[in-house]
Amino acid sequence: MGIKSRAAAAIVVLLLVLGSLWIQGGLDYHWESCLKGYNQGNKFHQLYNSSGAHGVEGPQVLEECPGQTFQVSLLLSHLRAAPAYTSDVLLQPYLSSWDELVRFMEALGPMVGLISKEIESKTSIIRQLALLAEENPEAELGPDVHSLNAENNLEASQHSGAYHSVRSMILVELNQGVVNFHQQTDSGCRTLLRLHRALLWLKLFLEKLAETPVAGRFKSPSELCREAYQNTLANHHTWFVRRAAELAFIAMPERGFFFRLVCVQNQQELSTILKRVVRAIVEVYNRTQKALEENGMLDLP
Repeated sequence: MGIKSRAAAAIVVLLLVLGSLWIQGGLDYHWESCLKGYNQGNKFHQLYNSSGAHGVEGPQVLEECPGQTFQVSLLLSHLRAAPAYTSDVLLQPYLSSWDELVRFMEALGPMVGLISKEIESKTSIIRQLALLAEENPEAELGPDVHSLNAENNLEASQHSGAYHSVRSMILVELNQGVVNFHQQTDSGCRTLLRLHRALLWLKLFLEKLAETPVAGRFKSPSELCREAYQNTLANHHTWFVRRAAELAFIAMPERGFFFRLVCVQNQQELSTILKRVVRAIVEVYNRTQKALEENGMLDLP
């Protein structure tokens, strides 16, 4: 085997390892089960900008992009369906948002797509835990969960499940003693933390991709993704995984590919859409961050 062949083989091995170690924990499950009752597969999705600090810009419609597996319209609708009540996040649309983000990463090519396999394993863990809890409805939810349901005016017959929301999952798993603060477990809370960290990476990458430089050249998506990674997930990865990540980012497509991916013609249109996505991600991220922080879960092993 020549030098080039050995180098190519080494790169493939590194990327395969990266895919399995990406969010620090290995491929835990491969179940295909999913949460029930959340389906937003319409051709058109009514999308509203967030009110409050961002103001209300009225209804805006994004059509599905022909020929694309990833649909930014679906991503936005899932993200905007996730925030609930005053400070909670619904897990069904949250996980559906990740389904679309996985499609986004897979669209960037096989090397970057390898990373998405680990994320899929994480969403599968939470979905399987939700399914098991649904099959065992008599399991003790604990007084705190019932109090949370009452506070949010939930109908017990429809919305009192242990894995209905981020906060209900945290309370149930704490009551059941399945969250270990000293060693790795397969709890939903630990799994959520890994997804939460990855969401910050993607949020920062999309934010950078939406920027228009006042002067000078545009940085390549590869550079932007590397910068976003170095400021987020790299802080939780080993030296080996960080080096493997660098290899994956080299293969990222150029900026024009992202125009086609979200069906826009130029950077200005791309920025408009990505800024809406980033705002929706920030709302979900901040709520999840607050719930994890309040329960001392930002550093679960």
